[in-house]
Amino acid sequence: MTMTLHPESSTQTSPSAWQLAWQRFGADRIGVWSAGIVLCFLALVALTAMNLVASNWEKEVAIGHAPPSWAPVAKGEGGAVQALPPVLDYTPSPTDVVDPIAKEWAQAQMAVKPAGEKPDVLATHLPMGADKWGRDVLSKTIKGAETSVLVGLAAALVATVVGAVLGAVSGWFGGWVDDLSNWLYNVFHAIPGILLILAIAAVLNTKGSAAVVVILGSTSWTGVYRLMRGEFMKHREREYVRAADAIGASNMRRMFVHILPNVSHVILVQYSLLTVACIKAEVILSYLGFGVPVDGVSWGTMLTEAQNDLLVGKWWQVLCATLAMSIFVTALSLLTDALRDALDPKVVQ
Repeated sequence: MTMTLHPESSTQTSPSAWQLAWQRFGADRIGVWSAGIVLCFLALVALTAMNLVASNWEKEVAIGHAPPSWAPVAKGEGGAVQALPPVLDYTPSPTDVVDPIAKEWAQAQMAVKPAGEKPDVLATHLPMGADKWGRDVLSKTIKGAETSVLVGLAAALVATVVGAVLGAVSGWFGGWVDDLSNWLYNVFHAIPGILLILAIAAVLNTKGSAAVVVILGSTSWTGVYRLMRGEFMKHREREYVRAADAIGASNMRRMFVHILPNVSHVILVQYSLLTVACIKAEVILSYLGFGVPVDGVSWGTMLTEAQNDLLVGKWWQVLCATLAMSIFVTALSLLTDALRDALDPKVVQ
C-alpha cells in the first residue's frame, strides 16, 4: 500500500517589494493626505485643460479691483446688480519704470484687454476678488495652475530622462564615456542655476510653455545624473548582474531590464523633487519676463501683475496665487518624503 502526498491547497507567498512599499506608504497618514491634495490639483488641471473649469478667466465679470467678499452684492430696483464706480486705479506708465524688464511688462500690460464682450452688469464683490481689468482672481488662479503644474511635470520628466540615461551609460561603461559625461556634468554644475537658466532663456529668445520646459529640462538633470551614475556603478558588480552576464544577456538588457527596476525608486523620488523645483523656477522665469507670455496666465504672471496691485493696496491676487502654489508645493514635498521612506527597503517601520 502506497501513500501519495498531495500538495497543500493553498500556498503562502511572501509579499513583493512593491507590496511592502505600498503598505509602508499606506501607514503614513501625512503621505496619504498629501497624495490626495496632489491628485485634487491634477484633477483640477485636467478639468481646466478640457475647458470645463475656469474657461472664462479672461472675461470682465466685475468692476476693476473688486474686493474679495462672500457677502451678497448690492441690488437696486428689480433685483438688478448695481455696478459701483471703480475705485481709484493706478496704471503703470512705461516712463515711470526704470528697470527694463519691468518696463517691458508695463508696456505689455497696458495693451492687454479682457477677452469677450463686456457684460451689462458687473459684480462688485467676488469670492477672491478681481484684478484691475475685472477678471476673477479665483478663475485666474485655477487656470494658472494648469500652466504651472504642467510645465513643472513636463520639465521634470525631461530632466529625469536625460539625467537617468546619461547616468546609466556613464556608470555602466566607464572609461572615456564616463570622462565625457563627467566633463559635461561639471560644466553645467559649475554655473549657478539661475544664471544658467537666464542665459539659455536669453539665447532662445522665445516665450511660452514649451520654451520654459526646454530651458528647465536642459538645466535640471545634473542631480539625477550624479545619483544614477553611482547606482549603476554599484549594481553592475552585484551577483544578479553577473548571473545575467553569464547567461548571455546584452549590455542594454542588463542595464534597463535588470538594474533599472532596482533603482526605480531613486528615479521616482528625484522626479518628484524636480517637479517642485521646476514649478518654483517657472514662477521666477515668468516673474522676470522670460516665461509665459502676457496673454497667458500662470502663477508667475499673476505675481508679476500683483506687484503693481500692491502699490495701491490690492493684496488679494498675490495672496491667492501664493497660497495655491504653497499648498501644491508643500503637499508634493511631503508626498516625496513619504515615497522615499516607503520605497527604501532599509526603512523598518
